[in-house]
Amino acid sequence: MKSELIVDVQPNEIAIALTEDDRLQEISREKRDTDNFSVGNIYYGRVKKVMPALNAVFVDVGHEKEAFLHYLDLGSQFLTLKEFTTKAVSDRRKMPSMTRIQKKGDVGKEGQIADYLKVGDLLLVQISKEPINTKGPRLTAEISIAGRNMVLIPFAEKVMVSSKIKRESERSRLKQLVQSIKPQGFGVIVRTVAEDKRVAELDNELRILVKRWEDTVRTLQKPAEMPADKDKKPKDVEVRLISEELGRTIGIIRDLFSPEFASIQVNDDTIYDEVRQYVELIAPESVKIVKKYKATEPIFDKYDITRQMKTGLGRTVGFKNGGYLVIDRTEALYAIDVNTGSKKIFEDHEENAFQYNMLAADEIVHQLRLRDIGGIIIIDFVDMDSKEHQEQLYKHMSDLMSRDRARHNVLPLSKFGLMQITRQRVRPAVEVNVTEVCPMCLGKGKVQPTILFTEQLEEQIAYMRQHFGRGIRVHLHPYVYSYVVRGSIFSRLSTKWFNRYGVRVVENQALGLLEAKFYNRKGAILELPQEDSEKSN
Repeated sequence: MKSELIVDVQPNEIAIALTEDDRLQEISREKRDTDNFSVGNIYYGRVKKVMPALNAVFVDVGHEKEAFLHYLDLGSQFLTLKEFTTKAVSDRRKMPSMTRIQKKGDVGKEGQIADYLKVGDLLLVQISKEPINTKGPRLTAEISIAGRNMVLIPFAEKVMVSSKIKRESERSRLKQLVQSIKPQGFGVIVRTVAEDKRVAELDNELRILVKRWEDTVRTLQKPAEMPADKDKKPKDVEVRLISEELGRTIGIIRDLFSPEFASIQVNDDTIYDEVRQYVELIAPESVKIVKKYKATEPIFDKYDITRQMKTGLGRTVGFKNGGYLVIDRTEALYAIDVNTGSKKIFEDHEENAFQYNMLAADEIVHQLRLRDIGGIIIIDFVDMDSKEHQEQLYKHMSDLMSRDRARHNVLPLSKFGLMQITRQRVRPAVEVNVTEVCPMCLGKGKVQPTILFTEQLEEQIAYMRQHFGRGIRVHLHPYVYSYVVRGSIFSRLSTKWFNRYGVRVVENQALGLLEAKFYNRKGAILELPQEDSEKSN
């Protein structure tokens, strides 16, 4: 199986696509802004509300919605972490010793959060779930530093090995090995990819993770900057980001990378350097697979990502033999309806329903991973009377879901023919608008004469040439692109524009029919000033 990672870097976001045998399996979008509350980020937060009925507190970490911390997410070593944090902040000249810190009693699984936290308390917390819909981030006070082969947990002492490593001899080897090299005061979870890894590689990564924890503590000890805004109280600046998790691109590589990766394509110099350095750190022999994408064609068009997103992320999704799924989202759950369409595989209704349900199961599992759907999923399969078929479908779905990295639970079909799946949700589900608003009428229903489009486009090109010079790329919808490059090479509009303005036309499947975007040689988007864009419309 050929796996590839395609990274599309745009001014406002980074989109990352994972393909297997050229089929899109995962798509992730990360906004390029400073207010990115990603899983793994560590904050110094302030308790704003104590909710005894929920056995939880709401914490200010800088998000517009207060973050949620439940009692069970304090972690068994919360009192030790709280003591360590207080010492680190009270004496900024030296870092408290992890070996000398006196361990406090464990926080039991039954208790009241009000016994440990009150309004105004400052504490170190980590994002465990990103903000979703109207909910703020979810927090944990059990801090962890994730690496590729292991996860470092300060103040814990245990070494745990992934249950997915089945060989008992290998589990024992890894546990003894890590126990011998880990510093005192830390616990470690050994991840599945660490199987058969050498001691030197594990020791090197462990040193890096310990250094990241030490850097986190040093950042915590630095005095908070005073606010430039006079209306902002000085105490508010104490709430701040302490340690930022690796970017989504590096995070996906860390979790998914394997020697079987055929290539990692990146269309941006800065992100390319980051990815290359990280791969060189974790797998020096594979650094050659990281490649800088240099073609003018949009990278997602080149690797057929745009088409697969538009055909596979709509409300209705087809699968083999004319069947299709209808996927609807509500506030509480996702509902997936399975339909056979007009085509029959078998004349017998029962067998026909069974075969379509089996095919639908394959596509449903693919959609859950592709959209990163989490929470409760209810599937309405085509009705089957046979108990044997129902059991086979349940087993088939369970086998398919067993390869899913997210924690999940699959229940058998109910007497109403419904299957319920719960799937871990730590990030918002991927949502891509597969419809296109008419760029000419903006939904009003009236457009200018189509023949005027190329004339107005040329006016925009002339304006861009005047303000930004030569070397501009104008991206057009495939239909318009075909019109612009039609005819002999000497009579084409594209040739005329190149000779007159030094502009090249590029086909871009992501654009609307009469939409155009301008880019410079480095791939940065060029914008018309607002008053000029209004005149052109």
